[in-house]
Parts: sequence; C-alpha cells; structure tokens
Amino acid sequence: MSESNRPGTHSAPATPDWEKRFRAPRVSLPDWAEDAPHRSLFVSNATGTYELYAWDRASGEQRQATDRPNGTTDGVLSPDGTWIWWFDDKDGDEFGIWRRQPFAGGAAEPAVPGLAPSYPAGLALARDGRTAVVGRSTDEDGTTIHLAREGEAPAEIYRHRESAGVGDLSHDGTLIAVEHTEHGDAMHAALRVLRPDGTTVAELDDTKGGTQELGLEVLGFAPVEGDARLLIGHQRRGRWEPLVWDVATGEQTDLDLELPGDVSAEWYPDGSALLIAHGFEARSELFRFDLATRELTRISTPPGTVSGATARPDGSVEYLWSSAEEPPAVRSTSGGVVLDPPGIVCPPSVPVEDVWVEGPGGRIHALIQKPAGATGPLPTVFDLHGGPTWHDSDSFAAGPAAWVDQGYAVIRVNYRGSTGYGRAWTDALKHRVGLIELEDVAAVREWAVSSGLADPSRLVLTGGSWGGYLTLLGIGTQPDAWTVGIAVVPVADYVTAYHDEMEALKAMDRTLLGGTPEEVPERFAASSPLTYVDQVKAPVYISAGVNDPRCPIRQIDNYVKRLEARGAVHEVYRYDAGHGSLVVDERIKQVRLEMDFAARHLPGA
Repeated sequence: MSESNRPGTHSAPATPDWEKRFRAPRVSLPDWAEDAPHRSLFVSNATGTYELYAWDRASGEQRQATDRPNGTTDGVLSPDGTWIWWFDDKDGDEFGIWRRQPFAGGAAEPAVPGLAPSYPAGLALARDGRTAVVGRSTDEDGTTIHLAREGEAPAEIYRHRESAGVGDLSHDGTLIAVEHTEHGDAMHAALRVLRPDGTTVAELDDTKGGTQELGLEVLGFAPVEGDARLLIGHQRRGRWEPLVWDVATGEQTDLDLELPGDVSAEWYPDGSALLIAHGFEARSELFRFDLATRELTRISTPPGTVSGATARPDGSVEYLWSSAEEPPAVRSTSGGVVLDPPGIVCPPSVPVEDVWVEGPGGRIHALIQKPAGATGPLPTVFDLHGGPTWHDSDSFAAGPAAWVDQGYAVIRVNYRGSTGYGRAWTDALKHRVGLIELEDVAAVREWAVSSGLADPSRLVLTGGSWGGYLTLLGIGTQPDAWTVGIAVVPVADYVTAYHDEMEALKAMDRTLLGGTPEEVPERFAASSPLTYVDQVKAPVYISAGVNDPRCPIRQIDNYVKRLEARGAVHEVYRYDAGHGSLVVDERIKQVRLEMDFAARHLPGA
C-alpha cells in the first residue's frame, strides 16, 4: 500500500490542468530602454498578481517594481532607462495619476505634480529623462495633452471635447504626434503633429475629401536624431498598412507590401529598416523591410500568433508567440527563449480548427476546439470576443482550454466588427450594433448544429466585455437558440451604460450608433439587452467588477432587477475590481463559478 493510500493519511488533490494554465508563470514581451538597451520592463504574474518587473540584462537581476492589491500592467520605461513610469488607479477604475520610480529601486513619486487624476490618454517620454508628454481624459474636459518638464508646472498644449491621445515624441523631442477624432468619428482617427509649444507643424486626415471612412494611426517617429519621418498606419486600400510620412517635407512613402491581411510596423533601432507584423485569417508572421532596397524578408516564426515583437540593437528580433495548443513564450531570432520564469509548467491544450461559414454579410471565420478524439454532438460553448474591434486568433487562451478540459467544444466567431478581415468587415456593425454581430453568430450556430458538432440542447453563449454584451443581447433576441448565458463584465442597459462610462467610450458609442441616447433613442433601444430581458429563457450568470468604468455596475444592476422581477433563473457575482481582474486566484474563482453554473443548468453536462 502506498503512503498516500494508508488509512489516516491524506494528500492534496491534484491541481487540474485548467487551473495550472492560469497559475503558470506568464510574462509579457519586454520593453527596453532606447539609450540603455540592457534595461527592460515586463509584466509577470509570478506572485499571483500581474505586476511590473525591472530586468537588468547585464547582471541578470529581476526586480518586482510594483505591488498593488489589484495588480499593475500599464507601465513605461524611460528612454534613458532611469525611470519606470506606471499608472496608479483605484481598484481598477482606470482613473488616477502616473507615478515613477527609479529603475534600480526606490520609492514611487507622482510623476507629474500638478496634474489632477484622469483617465490616461497616451504618454511619451523624452530622451533627456526630464520631459514627458501626458494625455488625459475626463468627463468635464474631454481630452487634454500636457508638456511636463521636471521642476516646471505642466503646460497644456492641446484640448478638445472629442477623444484624442498622445501618439509619439520625436527622437530629439521637437515634434509631438497626436491622434485625434475632432471630426466626431471615434473609429477613424486623424493625425496632427505639434511643436512643444502646442503650435501645429503638420496635419493628415483621411476622413476628408471622400465618401469612405478611413483612419490613421501613429506607429512611431524614426529613432534618429533630427529625423522627421513618422511611421503611420493607413486604411486607403481597405486594410491597415504602414507608410512613412516625412513631417518636414510632407512627402509620403507608401510601402505597398502586397500582403493580404492587416500590416503593422515598427522601426529597427538604426532607422534603416522596418519590422513588419502581418496578420491574416487568425495567424500572424514577421518580416524585415529594408527601406533603401525595398526588400521584404520573412523572419522565421512557428505557425500561430505573434502577439508582439521588437527589433533589438544587435539586429535580433524578440517576439511573444503562442498557438491555441502551445502556451506563450518570449522567443528571439538569435535562438532560444528570452524569458523563462520558474514555476509550474503550463499544460498545452488542443489545436484549433478553421471553419468558414456563409453568413448574411459574407464568409465568417470561426475557430473550433474540441476534446481530443471526441465526436459530436457535444455540449458547446460559443465564446465571443470583446472589443468589438478585436479578433480571436490561433493563440493560447486559458479560458477556452478550460472548457475543452471539461468535455465541451468551443467555438469562437470573428463576427462583423472584428479586425483582421479588412476595413469593410470591421466597420460593418454601425447603427444596428450588436444585432449584426449576432446574425453572424447565428449562422455559425446553425452550421455547428447541422454539422453534428454541437448538441442544440446544450449550447452556452458566453463572452467578456463586448462578448458579454453580445451574450445578454443574444439570449434576449434569440431566446430559443441558447441553453445557458454567461456574461462577463457586460453592457446590459445601453442607455445607462452610456451615461456612466468613461468619456472615450461615450465617443465610440456615438460613432457606432450615430448619436447620443437622446438623439437616436430607437437605435439605443434596439441594441440594448435590457429591451429584450423579458424574452430571456436561458438561465443567466453575470459577473461584474464594481469599479468598472467601461461596463459600469449600475446598468448591470438595472438588468438584474428586471430578471428578479419575473423570477428568472440567474446568478450574479460582483467583485472588487474594474474591467476584469489581474489577480490569478480571483480569475480562477470566476472560471470555476462559470463552469459550475453551466454544469448545473445543462442537461447531462
């Protein structure tokens, strides 16, 4: 008889694989200081809470820089490597101030004394170590941008009611790139380049002079002294692509790389080449583009998704890679894994399968995972992504893997509104917000049932943020289609959500719906889950952060009261954080509650 099986002795139950995936140490792609490349900053969950870590590559020392109950992920390393800047909010409400602390350790201090708390709207730090450009957003002021020099009062250099943000600061500190939506379209930004005194140097606006709605984005100034070239993204050919805009001369150099998907880019450290990231049909790949020869060279990466990449001064490229099957790792083209934190090994999951379904707006891409060897019909989870301007990809996700471990098939739908399939697909959801996305989800559901994969009597609709919103809207507008609804930090009452949410999201809602609730009440009503709450038949589970500025708690309470009034089966879990939790134990608790709710309400699950 083994020791563990002797009477009177006990061993702790084995940790299930799904929980290990949440507990396994994770790190972000390290940021590095431009003038001190041996100094890096990264995010890790090593302590059980996601926090910022300083890493001196020369000595190998790693130091936890922040330590807050609800975690910290928003941080920037100064170009000289001297300071770590991080955003300090209250319990995840995203409203606060920037603090800074020495890279080598020491007490944190307010980084810009004189600036009141706000929502962040971008940050750029100068190479001199004492100058910063700080973007702020408040309900009262809209967006303001300030030039802050150490020892001086911050000077306001930009103000507008509509949303805007700091894009980048030139290498010599003389040019400031700003993304703005002064034209009122929060989905398609224009660009303005300012001097430090706030005067305008140049402007670029693709929303003017045509019938198409086209956006621009700042990708970064050339990392060369006195160089006025600004790398930007544009949508002029129906997808995101980079071009080089010489702010001094006005010349625009279109790269025209002839890649089929969305393309982003960043500079190599000497400014001679660009690191190209290409995303297409839920996978991604990297290239090097030589600006002098215009030669595009593929950088070898495994099949899957590159979530971030950076070119180092020695010419190597570091990148964060994963696939649906394989956990994330920070790798380098020079060989090996860059960061390999100690701790339990993250168990793999199962690979993803691609399915294309004909829908009312065109072909819909869905990603399928199911238990190895399983045959249908299976209990099936439709896990809808947030955003909505985001997409699911062939990348590692602990949540879907947990459902697969429990015997479910998982289907993720890149509905209209998702990125990565062209501008027209992303922009298609205007005015009939939520309803358009759910048309695509319904088409994939019909395929899943008719193909024999999904059991129509055991279907879970779930998602977080925008995915949580679609979940509540879906179980109300398609009440006979879903067995259970599990909504995580959702929009539940669109009108109240609009009035309570942060200012930048109000601007996005005005763009999506064509106005405010007072201006287009019929559109808000048609897109609000609260409108359809009395039609809901499925048991409903809702989790919400009480400090969430994106999907505020009051509008969720309004929805829950309506469920209570008619005795609908529902459960609500409220937790003390914002739009999701950075605490590993809390996230595990939430997933366990979600899976338990599904098991209690699905026949035979």
